Amino acid sequence: MSPPKPLGLIWPGESTVMVATTGPLPAAALPEVIAHQHIYHQRKDVHGIVRFQAPNLTALSTLGLTPRARHGFGAYFAPCAPLHSDPRLVRDAASAAALAVQLGPARGIVMRGNGAITVGASIEEAVVMAWYLEDAARVELAVLGTGLEGLEFTPAEVRDRAINTGRIVERMWDWLTANDPE
Repeated sequence: MSPPKPLGLIWPGESTVMVATTGPLPAAALPEVIAHQHIYHQRKDVHGIVRFQAPNLTALSTLGLTPRARHGFGAYFAPCAPLHSDPRLVRDAASAAALAVQLGPARGIVMRGNGAITVGASIEEAVVMAWYLEDAARVELAVLGTGLEGLEFTPAEVRDRAINTGRIVERMWDWLTANDPE
């Protein structure tokens, strides 16, 4: 896990906090990490989790909404990511278990007024899904701002667009990490 401080204050080579996927959290871990443990327990296909705060996604969640599948990146969360409507921090086993169950097979879950969690087969995929979910929120807010209904992808369009072939995830990871010293 990242150290318990703002990401902008973490320097290359700085130590991370090692957390087991089961058992008590180490003293240096944020209590919210319990949600990661419960997601790993619930989802054997998940090998990477990202907990993040994104401005468009957080704003949209305060409307009780999550992004619809309106463009390519949004298709990965079709028809929309689930909304965890409890705005309190997830810091205990009961709320973490409930969040993991609500996530279900989805690639991400939005937490009302409190960011989101995305998952993937790798940490790289989970990071890319975080970027996709925030961009889907940007598009959703833009559509809502027009006052029009807007179009959504059909199930067939989602199937054909939300793919992992052609190095889709890897290319986005490369773009996101270009010029990163680590």
